[in-house]
Parts: sequence; structure tokens; C-alpha cells
Amino acid sequence: MTPHEPGAPLRIVRLANFVAPHSGGLRTALRELGAGYRARGHEPVLVVPGERATVRDTGQGRVITLPGPVLPGTGGYRVLTDRPRLTRLLERLAPDRLEVSDRTTLRWTGRWARSARVPAVMVSHETADGVLRTWGVPEAAARRAADGLNRRTAWAYTRVVCTTEWAEREFARIGARNVVRAPLGVDLEERHPGCHDPWLRAWYARADETLLALCSRLSVEKRPGIALDALAALLARGVRARLVVAGDGPLGPRLRQRAAARGLPVTFLGHISDRATLGALQATADVCLAPGPAETFGLAALEALACATPVVVNAASALPGIVAGAGAAAAGDGAAFADAVCDVLDRDGDQRRKEARARAECFGWNTAVEGFLTALDAPLWAAPASDGAHGALPAPGRRAAAALGGAGRDGTG
Repeated sequence: MTPHEPGAPLRIVRLANFVAPHSGGLRTALRELGAGYRARGHEPVLVVPGERATVRDTGQGRVITLPGPVLPGTGGYRVLTDRPRLTRLLERLAPDRLEVSDRTTLRWTGRWARSARVPAVMVSHETADGVLRTWGVPEAAARRAADGLNRRTAWAYTRVVCTTEWAEREFARIGARNVVRAPLGVDLEERHPGCHDPWLRAWYARADETLLALCSRLSVEKRPGIALDALAALLARGVRARLVVAGDGPLGPRLRQRAAARGLPVTFLGHISDRATLGALQATADVCLAPGPAETFGLAALEALACATPVVVNAASALPGIVAGAGAAAAGDGAAFADAVCDVLDRDGDQRRKEARARAECFGWNTAVEGFLTALDAPLWAAPASDGAHGALPAPGRRAAAALGGAGRDGTG
């Protein structure tokens, strides 16, 4: 990567698609990493799609929203499709480093970075072949398509960041040599065993019932239907259990109909924007479920562990390596998940909660921030924020609107 002036903060421009008000893990990762970069003295700028153009100063740095259309069938996800406008914004921002969290529709920014001589990093938040398989693509075809995509990604970017060894495998398969590993993390102060709420426990389940929780986007790649099947399997075995689902997505209506038709005791909460409320649910459940087969890290599962709640995860994902002995891994079907839930419940209650918390303590955000800054070849020191070599970013208002390509103060074009 190109050298930088010693002691000078870097302007790290970060691009991400598929970030919606109801999205979870990616939104959390972007927020925490941005806040970490800023605390280390750098100047993070996040660019995401939205309904209209806006500019905000936040705890994670400047957040710029460009208008982007809703992607059909995704439950509200938007994408940055106006390449000329985004190119103009990148040229205006003049980044020292570029970090991209979308390996499909934004892969072209790697070529832009090469031509602009800006070191660029692509963050692999999911495995390409895993996502394709969840959408019904046969395994052989999914692997061929993923290999082609990954070769182009590895060529376009200075480095590719994978959060786990499991996620790194598909790049190792094609012989990519510019892959680095950097874990994500969990806020150990926000998520802790004290979030447990006896009142909440009594509200959702009786004392003799097992309370299960699913905190997930309700979309195909997350396989939320496995949670309903697991609940049905437990009830068929005579296990008293209830399921609370926090999250929404395109499969929401179908899952509600399915639960009602089968007479399953499921409470659908929809998207929970209040993080304290979500933490209370994660801490109060007896077991949390993470059925997604293509998860490369699983922040919701790690948050549950931080709350001292064991997690049952899909054995096909990266989560068995994250959860380790603080939960259980199961094949991707309801019966297997029910078996794993019973296995977890058979363990001593106090011991399983201690093990869950201890495992989460291996994944603090400070470690994650240092790993990502190392991948970006950025200094790890903590220093007061500075304008850097490029001068201050335009304040929200007329000058910022110009940078956005003609947006007014209210964000309208």
C-alpha cells in the first residue's frame, strides 16, 4: 500500500449497499468500526444508499446518503446505482483509503481506486457460493460462479478482508494472495448478563417453558423457517417451548401465516430499533437460534453470547468456530436444531451462561478495529481527530449538498 505522512490521520471512505433502517449485523459493524476509526484519530466517511441525499455528523464519523432504488424482493434494501454521481463524490472526498462492503454491485469501485491510486479494501461479509446456494443454485454451479466473482474481486482490490477462516476458504480455493483476516466484535459493555429481564421472561413464557429467540432478518439466506421447524419438533417431543422472533424481512408475512396455520406459539416482534430492548430479549432467552447457513461471523449470535445466552447455530456456517463450546452446532433442519437445543438445556444453567459470556469476551471491538486498520495499512495510534492533508470535509448545508451532486438542505435534489 502507498505510504502516508507519519502522524497524519487518514480519510477512510467507506461504501456499503444493502444497509436499511431494519438491517442488523452489517449496520452494527459499520457503526462500531467507524467509531473505532474515529477514536484512533482517523476521519471515517460512510456512504450508503437511501431515499434521498443527506449528510450527517455522527459518532461513527460523517455519514453521507445518496439516493438509491429499492432492490425488489429484499424487503427494503437499497443500492447505489448512480455510478457517475458516486464517482464525483469519491473524487470530491479524495480518500486516503477506500473500504467497500459490497462485493457485487460496488465491485467497480476497485477499478476506480486503482486508477486514482487509492489503496482499497473489500470486506467479505458473506460467502458468495453460500449465498447462491441459499437461493437454490446447485452447489457446482454456485462454486463456479463464486470462483469467477472472487477472482475479479481479488484482482480489483488491494486487499480482501475476511472475518473468519471459514470465510477465507473460498478465496484460498482460487489462490488469492491478498486476503487478510480481521474479526468483528461485540460491545461487551452494552451486552452483558445484567440485561436479563425477569419481567420480560414472564411476559413471553411461563416458568416451566423454554424461551427461544431468533434475532435475524427474515430473508431466504437466513433460513428463519428452521426456527419454526425446531419449535414444532420440540413441542412434538413434549418439550414446553415458545419462540420470540425479533426482525423483519421479505419472508415475514409467510412465516407468520405458517406459524398460525401450525398453531405454533410464536411471537413476531418485527424490527426492534431500540438496542437495549433487543439486548434484554437476547439475555432473557434460554437459547438463541442462528439458522443461517451462509453466516461468516454472526453478530447477533455473538451479542447473545455476551448476554450469557447459549446459541444453537447452523453447522454449515462459520458460527461453530465463533460459538465453540458456548452453544451447539446443528444440521440445517428443524429436528437437528431441536436436538441441539435439548443438548444445551441439559447442561447446568449457571455453567452454560458463564461459558457463553467467557466466549464473547474473546471478541471485543477494539481487537476488530485494530485488525481492520491493519488491513487498511492505517496507524493504530489514538490521536485527536484532525482535518488531515485534504482539509476539513464540507459542513452539512450548501457545500455538502454540492458534494452530493445538487441536493438541497432537506436532502432533496
